[in-house]
Amino acid sequence: MASNIGIMDSAYFVGRNEILTWINNRLQLNLSRIEEAASGAVQCQMMDMTYPGVVPMHKVNFDAKTEYDMIQNYKVLQEVFNKLKIAKHLEVNRLVKGRPLDNLEFLQWLKRYCDSVNGGIMNENYNPVERRSKGGKDRHPKGAQKISKSLQSSNLHNPGSGDTVGLNKTSGPKQGRPYAAAGGANSSEVQALSKEITDLKLSVDLLEKERDFYFAKLRDIEILCQTSELEDIPMSVAVKKILYAADAKESPLAEAQEYLYQTLNVGEAEDETEAEAEAETDTGH
Repeated sequence: MASNIGIMDSAYFVGRNEILTWINNRLQLNLSRIEEAASGAVQCQMMDMTYPGVVPMHKVNFDAKTEYDMIQNYKVLQEVFNKLKIAKHLEVNRLVKGRPLDNLEFLQWLKRYCDSVNGGIMNENYNPVERRSKGGKDRHPKGAQKISKSLQSSNLHNPGSGDTVGLNKTSGPKQGRPYAAAGGANSSEVQALSKEITDLKLSVDLLEKERDFYFAKLRDIEILCQTSELEDIPMSVAVKKILYAADAKESPLAEAQEYLYQTLNVGEAEDETEAEAEAETDTGH
C-alpha cells in the first residue's frame, strides 16, 4: 500500500466547481456546496472506490447530521488511513463544523491522492449507489435496491445500470417498464438542472467577491479624499467627481479630466504671470 503522498502546491488551486464535479460524477451524487461533504461519508466512499473492500461501508452513515455521527465517519476514515499507512492528519474538529475552506482543502488533498493511485483511472465496475444502499454487502441477491428516503432525495439514479428504485410488486409488467423509463428521464433532467444551478451559484459567488473587492478599493479612495490635508489638491477633487457623479449623459471621467486640465492650465498661467512680474521687478531695479 502507498504511504503518504507528497502534495504539490498546485493541488490546492483546484476550485470548488471542479471538486464538486469530481465528487458528483464519481459517486453519482448531487452536491451543490462543499459543506455538504462535511460529514466524512463522501471521503469514505472515495477511498472505497480507490481501494475496493478496504472501507467497511456498513459503518459509514450518509445521513449523519450531528457532530457525533460525523465524528464516527471520520473514525472509519482514520482507520482506513492507518490500514493503508497514509500519514494524513484529520482536523476532525474543524471539518465537522462545515467550514467551506477547511473542507475544500481536505477534498483538494483527497482528489490529488486518489488521482495519484492507478493514474486516477475510475473503477468502471464500481456501483456507488449500490455500495451506499447495501453498506458493502449483498443483502438483496435478487437485485432489488432499497434506498432510504434521504438517499432518494440526494442521490441520482443511474439509468444505465438497469436497476429500479422502489417499484410496486403488484404492478404489471406494462406499468412497471414505463415507470422506470420515466424515472430515468426525470433523473437526467434533474441532474442537468442541478448542474446548471451549481454553476450559477458559483458564478454568483465569484461576482460577489469581485464586487466586494472593487468596492473596498473605492471606499479606500473615498476615505483618502476625505482627509483634510487633501481637500485642496486637484487630483482629490477630480477623484471625488468620479466617485460622487450621478447618472448622466456626460461621462464623469471626462468631467474630471476637464477639471484637471483647466486646473493645471490655470496653475501654469499663474506661475508664468508671477515669473513675468518678478522679471519686470528685477528689470526696474
